[in-house]
Amino acid sequence: MSERRMPNDPSEKAAKTRIRAQDQVWVERAQSGDQEAFRHLVERYQRRVYAVAYGIVRNRDDAWDVAQEAFVKAYRNLSRFQGNSGFYTWLYRITYNLCIDTMRSRSRRSFVEMDSSRMLQAAVAKEAPLETHPAKSVDRRELGQAIENALNELSEKHRAIIVLREIEGLSYEEIADVLKVSKGTVMSRLFHARRKLQDLLKPYIQDGQAILPQFKLSTQRS
Repeated sequence: MSERRMPNDPSEKAAKTRIRAQDQVWVERAQSGDQEAFRHLVERYQRRVYAVAYGIVRNRDDAWDVAQEAFVKAYRNLSRFQGNSGFYTWLYRITYNLCIDTMRSRSRRSFVEMDSSRMLQAAVAKEAPLETHPAKSVDRRELGQAIENALNELSEKHRAIIVLREIEGLSYEEIADVLKVSKGTVMSRLFHARRKLQDLLKPYIQDGQAILPQFKLSTQRS
């Protein structure tokens, strides 16, 4: 499957550099006891952390618990942050580990409506209009449920890869840092996760058409 991102976009790189620099300033102030500085970090990343958590644990209440615990844990361990990676990468690593702990401790999985499902529906519809399959046409609600079901069919590792790459837009290197795996493992997991989604959503998409667009949660960014 061809890569659809534009990792070499100078404006995107410049924006990330500015955000990382500002994050570092706030982190250093927070490390010195400035609670207002840490509040800025919470405000910048709280929705994105929740989106990551929900994308993995697939339960609204659990996702809020994970998001809150992630910031508590980040604050308590802020002195350990050395700045070798971006603050958001470090925060996502904390979030991911808490998600895995939540998944392992939960006796059963709950399936709930994903807050971003309307965005996923629009993204899929943009790349594959419903009219392309007249014999198997479905309304947007049914397509959204199909996407939900497909995401729920993925393993926790594959869901994490999809969320971090397709929703949060992290680079392969950043994902490898979050998950503590090699770049090659990231690429392999992403390939298999995308192919699994292709297979699951094939009845709703025209043959030969790309299924997985860039899932950017613009409404959840700061």
